[in-house]
Amino acid sequence: MRKRPAAVPAALLACLLAVLAVLAAARPADAAASPAPARHVVVVGISGLRWSDVSATATPTLWRLAGQGSVGSLVDYAVLPLTCPADAWLTLNAGARAQADHTNAACGTFPAVTSDGTGAQVAGLPALESYNNQFHNDPDWGLLAGTASCSTAVGPGAALALADRAGHVASYLPSAAAVTAGVLSRCPLTVIDLGNLPHSERAGPLRQDDAQLARIVAGLPPGTTLVVTAPGATIKPPHLQVALVSGAGYAGGLLDASSTRQPGMVVLTDLTPSVLGWLGRSVPGGTVGSQITRADRGGLASTVKSLAGRDVAEQVWRSTHSTFFWVYALADVIVLGVIALASWGAAPQRRLRRARGWRVAGVFATAVPAGTFLANLVPWWLFGHPAAWLYGLAVAWALVIGAGALAGPWRRDPLGPFGVICLLTLVVLGIDVMTGSRLQMETPFGLSVLEAGRFYGIGNEALGIYGITALLAAAWLALLARRRWPSSPESAAVPTRPAGPAARRLTSLWTSLRQPAVLAVAVVGVFAVFASGWPGFGGKVGGTIAMVPCFLLLALAVAGIRLNWRLVLIVAVSGLALFVIFALISYFTPATGKSDIGSFAGSSLHGHSGGLLLRKINSNIGSLWVNALSPLSPIVVVVAGLMLWRPSWFGLKTVPGAYAAEPMLRAIMGVLWLMPVLGWLADDSGVIVPATALPIALPLGIAILAAFAGRAESARYVNSAVAGSSGSKPADQPA
Repeated sequence: MRKRPAAVPAALLACLLAVLAVLAAARPADAAASPAPARHVVVVGISGLRWSDVSATATPTLWRLAGQGSVGSLVDYAVLPLTCPADAWLTLNAGARAQADHTNAACGTFPAVTSDGTGAQVAGLPALESYNNQFHNDPDWGLLAGTASCSTAVGPGAALALADRAGHVASYLPSAAAVTAGVLSRCPLTVIDLGNLPHSERAGPLRQDDAQLARIVAGLPPGTTLVVTAPGATIKPPHLQVALVSGAGYAGGLLDASSTRQPGMVVLTDLTPSVLGWLGRSVPGGTVGSQITRADRGGLASTVKSLAGRDVAEQVWRSTHSTFFWVYALADVIVLGVIALASWGAAPQRRLRRARGWRVAGVFATAVPAGTFLANLVPWWLFGHPAAWLYGLAVAWALVIGAGALAGPWRRDPLGPFGVICLLTLVVLGIDVMTGSRLQMETPFGLSVLEAGRFYGIGNEALGIYGITALLAAAWLALLARRRWPSSPESAAVPTRPAGPAARRLTSLWTSLRQPAVLAVAVVGVFAVFASGWPGFGGKVGGTIAMVPCFLLLALAVAGIRLNWRLVLIVAVSGLALFVIFALISYFTPATGKSDIGSFAGSSLHGHSGGLLLRKINSNIGSLWVNALSPLSPIVVVVAGLMLWRPSWFGLKTVPGAYAAEPMLRAIMGVLWLMPVLGWLADDSGVIVPATALPIALPLGIAILAAFAGRAESARYVNSAVAGSSGSKPADQPA
């Protein structure tokens, strides 16, 4: 009779693995196959051009081209979120992120281009190559220039794009006014810089650029693939900009690329490999970015409105993101502090009132992240006052989730409301990652393509929340399973130092690990890690390395197995080992889709991963100085860990009381603390992982500890009251 319950989680685990495997195998690498090579490719750049500038009346040529071709948003992210025009043209040159030296020059300034016969010379390019060594992006200088046997650059930006390593441009015209049909047909590749749009009073320059574009289009030779894009901008803040491709294979569509996995979105580093592909040239293995492809779309007007709305959403994220975290954190402090002051004192009634208040506050604080993700079920970015819609929807969802958690049949369980919310958060994020991360786009804990440069998977700021909610959901289900199917003494008791033959030790270990509670942890852990780390879904390096050891530690604690040095070693390398497996799968199995971990595996196998590792390390260390409060986050994390480990050092009574009420709570709180710490060390976003998790982790931890300690206090209070009523009265009370 004891073996039947264990079969249920095992069957669930098998079904989950099968479903995830089917989903992973079914996910395509690209939206469509690459088109046949073009006879000519013409790239036209108008720096600063956004979809909000484009309309049938203001830019008739652009509008007509958009109707004929495929459209999308361009993420101009080179080295910094604000990519200057020179940075963008240099990135086209090298097929990797690059930046001009802006130390003594304005953002719109180009290195000097000197005409040299029919060509030109960019004298400062060798110095720029040395300058870019500090960024460790491994640019392949002159890659675009070597794409075709003949290429023509028009304008200073185009000269940067088509210069070779020595700064020489084979064919150069200083102005687009000199472009004729003969110039466009002379070489397979022509790159034209139409200049930078000003920040204000854009109508006049837009009309001039549109007229220039009309003249260029009229002179295009047959079989030309035309690219109109916006390499860089000169003034903050950064925006999503125009990307348009017209030619064979791109009629009436939406641009796509496996680098973003987001319909209608491509990145700057996709342009160079795409030009190579259009001209029938092979793309070098280390080139960043992917071929731009085509997907279907609806009407042009609705598509352009949607693309412009995506930029509105990015601007809302940029302008409200920091304020949101301040409000969230301060609200936690104020609400918890008011509850503590209102029920101040050591009397049992006051402690119970304080515990109940903290529990309710903790439930609603825990519901906030899920509320922000579910807000994206409504296209708030298309409404008036989009920020009010976003945060209004998020608050409404959080209130609904919190109220449901407090009213459900699990409400009497101290961990029940928190477990339900964490399970909901895990499921929402896990399914979202598997289906394209749409709910995370531009939400406070989610993905920002302009600031963070991540387009799919678990975002850096959601990593700590994702891991914490997954672990707490697993712990809650494990406790439920232990109460429903308590282990027999033979299976639960595992000696610290097992003696006897190896077979007996393995049998004992297997008996402990096949408990329903342990299998519940395994099911949740497999779902969470696979959704986050599988290259076809999220490919999150830091999440895999951080979560796997924590789930193993939780499973061992639930099984009642004490750690020895062998188990510690296995746990320590488990996350890294699974990451290596995922990376190799990504590299050798193109069907899983292009991902960062696959690129890392390829670079490592060819001995070129040093620059990437240095860039990740520098980013991790640099996260300590993002703002004035960043250095405080490690202090808070360390102090919180010490409070959980040695509460007596701080005179805390709630923590040991909670541990006494539920012995498993020590291990649960330990892994909840450990996960964001490991994420801090393993993820390139560094201290941002625990810092963004603190507004949910602190009220969650306080509320859980207070709930368990309060239940124990309530039991003691009731028992003492019952004993006092049935026995003699205390001496200090009247007879």
